[in-house]
Amino acid sequence: MFAVVKTGGKQLRVATGDIIEVEKLPGEAGDTVVLDNVLLLNDGKTTKIGTPGIAGASVTATILEQKRADKIIVFKKQRRKGYRRTMGHRQQLTVLKISGLGGTKKATPKKDTTVKSKGEKAKTKKTALKKTTAKAKPAAKKTPAKKPTKS
Repeated sequence: MFAVVKTGGKQLRVATGDIIEVEKLPGEAGDTVVLDNVLLLNDGKTTKIGTPGIAGASVTATILEQKRADKIIVFKKQRRKGYRRTMGHRQQLTVLKISGLGGTKKATPKKDTTVKSKGEKAKTKKTALKKTTAKAKPAAKKTPAKKPTKS
């Protein structure tokens, strides 16, 4: 069983028990985090693919630590111009241990909303929209192209 989760602008394939490093998430070590943006969920038999995400699916994880990545050096140079710049950067990371993959929750049925207009009975939004979109304007007639005159 695995899932594909989007967090920190990246997509990660996770399974129960995995330890992953993601961009910094708020929380202390020992806190539980819920990742709601699940793009794909596989339970071994079936695969559910979201468009773009699966409604109701979630992945729970425990924060192991907050840390910083190794330092990277950013060096810019333009040759023969005397231009050199050196900068460093350390990305802040959160180390997570995946504790569970949640399936989709059953969707609750939505109540029909009604639309009333003058002199008509109450209609559901779906039927009101169908009637308004059903009236299409006739296609415009095309005039034939003018023939060039000989001179």
